[in-house]
Amino acid sequence: MTDFSIEKSIDGPVIGLDEVGRGPLAGPVVSCGCLFNHYDRLPENIKITDSKKHTAKQRQKLFSLFKKLQEDKIIEFHLGFASVSEIDEFNILEATKISMKRVLDKFNNSNSSIIIDGNFLLNYKNIYEKSIIGGDKISLSIATASIIAKVHRDRLMSFYDRKFKVYGWKKNSGYGTKQHINAIHKNGITVQHRKTFEPIKSLLKQKQHS
Repeated sequence: MTDFSIEKSIDGPVIGLDEVGRGPLAGPVVSCGCLFNHYDRLPENIKITDSKKHTAKQRQKLFSLFKKLQEDKIIEFHLGFASVSEIDEFNILEATKISMKRVLDKFNNSNSSIIIDGNFLLNYKNIYEKSIIGGDKISLSIATASIIAKVHRDRLMSFYDRKFKVYGWKKNSGYGTKQHINAIHKNGITVQHRKTFEPIKSLLKQKQHS
């Protein structure tokens, strides 16, 4: 279960960082950073864990709670995005780092430390950072960031779905489901598709050679 034990083991404020959208075939990668100003002000009996373990309805409910906690200055959170063109230009890991650095740029807290879900570091402004594999299952700050990022990215993909209906992004969030891949074969790709991801990369190669 998630708690603040990692945060409490580090002196000073700690920002938990996570991203959503490294695996999809379409759409940006979205990162969120979450800083708890108080570790003892979270309502009891609230279960917060890795966003994938919550249903869409649960995530929505938690997101409403997080917004209220932000208004009450109990937490501070910010979002950062890396576009499809940046993912194609730099690769998904580097684009993820870019989106996370954009999150950190929005915090005015120069004495914060960073904990990241994953096994990479950002080397951001000489700030102390620690990467934790499966951090969203251990740290409340990272788990909260993962839920906020997921809610925002899903909303964004639902918005894109209105323009590009055949790909089913409202349901699949841009992931490579059977329906999505079939729609790519049938209708081609959009500006929101990642050209360096398979099977899109091979399809584009085939087109060039045909």
